[in-house]
Amino acid sequence: MSNSSSAPVLFCEALTKTYVDGATKIAVLRHIDLQVQAAEMLAIVGASGSGKSTLLHLLGGLDKPTAGKVVIQGKDMASFSEEEKCHFRNQHLGFIYQFHYLLPEFTALENVGMPLLIRGASPAVITEKAAHLLELAGLKERLQHRLGQLSGGERQRVAIARALVTDPVCVLADEPTGNLDPGNAERVWQLFMDLQRSRQTSVVIVTHDRKLAQQAHRILSLEYGRLVTAE
Repeated sequence: MSNSSSAPVLFCEALTKTYVDGATKIAVLRHIDLQVQAAEMLAIVGASGSGKSTLLHLLGGLDKPTAGKVVIQGKDMASFSEEEKCHFRNQHLGFIYQFHYLLPEFTALENVGMPLLIRGASPAVITEKAAHLLELAGLKERLQHRLGQLSGGERQRVAIARALVTDPVCVLADEPTGNLDPGNAERVWQLFMDLQRSRQTSVVIVTHDRKLAQQAHRILSLEYGRLVTAE
């Protein structure tokens, strides 16, 4: 992990999200301050409905805060147009979800290479990088398989490879093993940890699984809209 005095890869200040339902205001997140250092794995735990996914969406620029700011690689996300935000996410962030959101009409290799295709990389570079990551994920024999030919655990490994193929500075992971049985969850999590260490990628993961969270460098708990150090 990098020195804590260095500039954070990602940080937010006074991040607030309030939803309005008629005359009622629902404060989901309240003045959250957070810093994520280079190569750090941060786990955020909390009860279902506590706002973990909302926080992740705000950090990734997928949703707009009611107040506060998110800064990634020194860039304030609020300063971007939607098109610029999409480009920035493709360049600097990776996303992993509980459900893989892979495209069923494409092969594992094509799914992993999709972010590079969007970036405009050459077919040779796309194939080389996607195949390398899938091999690291233990899927060397599955490159040309479509989703229907892959198990749930294999699909999630493909999703992890897709999130890392652009060499992002930070991966935002939302319950990445939540849809898997315990055995597959452990294997997928171990792969994720190994790849994070070898590639020195920062990770923010939200999970309800405290056993998995305990393997992160740091654990925070989201309680009543605020982040506190987990016990």
